Amino acid sequence: MMKQPTHVNGIVRWTGVVQDSVRHPKPKENKMVILRQDIGEVLREIRQRQGRTLREVSHLARVSLGYLSEVERGQKEASSELLASITQALDVPLSVVLRLVSDRIAAAEGVLVPDHIPSELSAEYATVIPDEVPDDLAPGLATQS
Repeated sequence: MMKQPTHVNGIVRWTGVVQDSVRHPKPKENKMVILRQDIGEVLREIRQRQGRTLREVSHLARVSLGYLSEVERGQKEASSELLASITQALDVPLSVVLRLVSDRIAAAEGVLVPDHIPSELSAEYATVIPDEVPDDLAPGLATQS
């Protein structure tokens, strides 16, 4: 069926077009997660919550103020060394920053990340560590009674 324009009271309508598809377009696909932006947003939030300036943190992290600003705005990728220096200047463990970033990404992807390791995974990857070292395994490490 070919779509044809129809004029009604000066308004052009197309015949053969379902009105719902015009009014309610299909939802857009999920926006791609850009890691550097999430890292920058988390670093900026932490810095602002502490009431600290870019100048102060850049000085302590030994990075230029402009570069730190670009990292916070998600325009530059921070190396692992730079991230460690910034988090040290903010007095926040890198693991905490990465966890906050991970939570943001999981939310954007619609994934629920548990706060603990599920029992089925911990059982699968657990190793059994004996309470005592066998005498024949490490004679120098065996406890003497």
